[in-house]
Amino acid sequence: MEKRRFALIGTGNRGTTMWGKDLLAGWREHVDLTAIVEKNSLRGERARNMIGSNAPLYENIDSMLAEQKPDLVIVCTPDHTHDDIVVRALESGIDVITEKPMTTSVEKIRRILDAEKRTGRRVDVSFNYRYAPTAAKIKELLNAGEIGRVTSVDFHWYLNTKHGADYFRRWHAYTENSGSLFVHKATHHFDLLNWYLDSDPESVTSFADLQNYGRKGPFRGPRCKLCPHAHECDYYLDLEADPFLDSLYEDPSKIDGYFRDGCVFREDIDIPDTMVVSLRYRNNVHVSYSLNTFQPIEGHHLAFNGTKGRIELRQYEAQPWEEPKEDTILLIRNFPDGKEAVERIVVPHFTGGHYGGDDRMRNMIFKPDMEDRLAQRAGTRAGAMSVLCGIAALTSSRTGKVVDIADLMPELANDGSPNSLRTSR
Repeated sequence: MEKRRFALIGTGNRGTTMWGKDLLAGWREHVDLTAIVEKNSLRGERARNMIGSNAPLYENIDSMLAEQKPDLVIVCTPDHTHDDIVVRALESGIDVITEKPMTTSVEKIRRILDAEKRTGRRVDVSFNYRYAPTAAKIKELLNAGEIGRVTSVDFHWYLNTKHGADYFRRWHAYTENSGSLFVHKATHHFDLLNWYLDSDPESVTSFADLQNYGRKGPFRGPRCKLCPHAHECDYYLDLEADPFLDSLYEDPSKIDGYFRDGCVFREDIDIPDTMVVSLRYRNNVHVSYSLNTFQPIEGHHLAFNGTKGRIELRQYEAQPWEEPKEDTILLIRNFPDGKEAVERIVVPHFTGGHYGGDDRMRNMIFKPDMEDRLAQRAGTRAGAMSVLCGIAALTSSRTGKVVDIADLMPELANDGSPNSLRTSR
């Protein structure tokens, strides 16, 4: 079988590992890394060494496309840059995989959708949570009608003080870069909702605030490494203690000035850290969602309420107590009729990122003849709808108004799709 020749664009943590070293390690018979594009030359060299590749390095995507002519590009750059790279690749006749979120604004969504339509090429959006075994099992239960018609959903995501704080150290802390965590992080969660419910979001209302990081901090410094408050700051990050991050970011920062250990209390941080959202879907499902970024726990709580029962999950990813290496889904029936009133469905944790979700997504994209019976493979429409949810939530939190998705992008809300977010191709 002919391998797909791909170029990796961006060599941060995700690009270097998930789409670099790990992809080559597990899917080498299907792919060949033909080029790496990274505007920071030192970071690019170090990432290439970590990946274990001798692919040529480029600082410019146009030079790479002209010389290498890959079959595929994988985009792992900051969110607000995705659209330029995706469009440039599509117009060169090249398929694209882009990390989530697909992009950060309505205008950028339009650029990508238009380019895909004009060129006839394909864009895959990296929604790996769809592929996690527990998520797949919940989707199967919903598809089978185990709780009847879904009427409402409770969905609450918790980031601990290690993971949550990291977004406020980096470029994500500015709306112009990430669209806020409503877009960058919650795009995963909104996509899961859209996929689980097989419907489009219709109206969004939200409250959000900066309550812990940024200007709410007790002190601040230039960066953790140079901070006079390092001994008293709960969020101090010792970059030297992590050889991977130190190698990938510390010396390269001398080239571009990007520090991996930025102060989480910088006064110009403009994204919220505490967020709650209400959504109404076209199929009249009502959703309550929240994202919390400085908890002592990591994981999420998810519950589907239906006319015949309830599906409930509390997934633990990190917490200050021991939990079994498995998830337990509760299927609770209103009217058992001879079945168990409460059925406990145990799903083991699998190896690989996102409990095996990363591996399953790469299998779906790169292995031939993979059956997509749960519609897990996500295209541009799914990418657009999840971003629109985030944009609507941020807009609502700043204006105090209910935001209709149709007002943001009427051509997508009324494109004739049968109330579905299945892949666009």
